[in-house]
Amino acid sequence: MSLTAGGAALAKEKPAPASADLPAPDPSYASLDVSKNYRIGPLDKLDISVFQVDELKTEAQVDASGNISLPLIGSLTAAGKTTSELSAEIAQKLDAKYLKSPQVTVLVKEAEGQKITVGGAVQQGGVFDIQGRSTLMQAVALAHGPDHVADLKHVSIFRTVNGQKFVATVDLRDVQKGRIADPVVYGNDTVIVGTSGFKSTVQTMAGAAPILEFLALVRP
Repeated sequence: MSLTAGGAALAKEKPAPASADLPAPDPSYASLDVSKNYRIGPLDKLDISVFQVDELKTEAQVDASGNISLPLIGSLTAAGKTTSELSAEIAQKLDAKYLKSPQVTVLVKEAEGQKITVGGAVQQGGVFDIQGRSTLMQAVALAHGPDHVADLKHVSIFRTVNGQKFVATVDLRDVQKGRIADPVVYGNDTVIVGTSGFKSTVQTMAGAAPILEFLALVRP
């Protein structure tokens, strides 16, 4: 079955795998999608560079306490700051002792603390922070679980990879019973718990998407 809009095919059916095998975001996806207002969190991985000083280029992981360790500077609090704020602080510390007016760039390479959106037939939908590895079951739990009209056969994960939009629809009952693995969710994913009219909802969302490949993952 292919979803269509105006005669243009938007999706192709694929054989149903054992679990929701959506592609993971690109390794650099987090850094590309993190906004300038993003606040660095514990366990985030940062790329830090100083213009024309290759020796100070480094990858630093924020520890559980929110700190990073940098050459020449030593320990520095990173959590709670934007990349611009952290860049300015590093530049100030280098300027005080080592370099004149250094140009420092901080990029979030991997954002462990990110947000997912959970909506549809749940008790309390919204945007939720996730830390590290999270799964579909945990995402639904963040929204206080399904509500009384939920159709657990149609729980979908929407994800953008390389500018393309993907959606996988999972039978959550199979996850609950251990028949399939609990799919991993990533920052910027959207989880929608369906109702009886959920198929038409997916078709509507597919029609609105510029590029959407529908992965048919509902068990028969």
